[in-house]
Amino acid sequence: MASTSVSRIVPVSPDKVWSLIGGFDALPDWLPYIPESTASEGGRVRSLKNPEGEVIVERLVDFNEAERHYSYAILQAPFPVDGYASTLRVHTVPGRDDLAEVQWSGRFNPVNATEQEVVDLFTGIYADGLDALNKTLAG
Repeated sequence: MASTSVSRIVPVSPDKVWSLIGGFDALPDWLPYIPESTASEGGRVRSLKNPEGEVIVERLVDFNEAERHYSYAILQAPFPVDGYASTLRVHTVPGRDDLAEVQWSGRFNPVNATEQEVVDLFTGIYADGLDALNKTLAG
């Protein structure tokens, strides 16, 4: 199983970050790669569309409001992986209530691709996503 993790320090409080990204259906609010999200099954499943119109279906598998994190699994996607599980987490920065660390991590099995190819793919997705989040929050 391959894995990757990316984190960024953003210029707002952890609570403010979580209020933007903590909703499982909130990706279009901060992630340009996902302009559309439709929730189903009481908000536990999200059907996403990327700019090319490809569909990504994900299921919420863990949610913790107090600790500001959620985990999800991909049910359907145009990615060369299976067994995908990911967590989006907001951490406090010790001694600073005006900053937060956002961490996006995932584990997955490559399918018809090398481990390095899928690690590079998701490292890029996570890094671009957190850069977009930082831009949204700083704007």
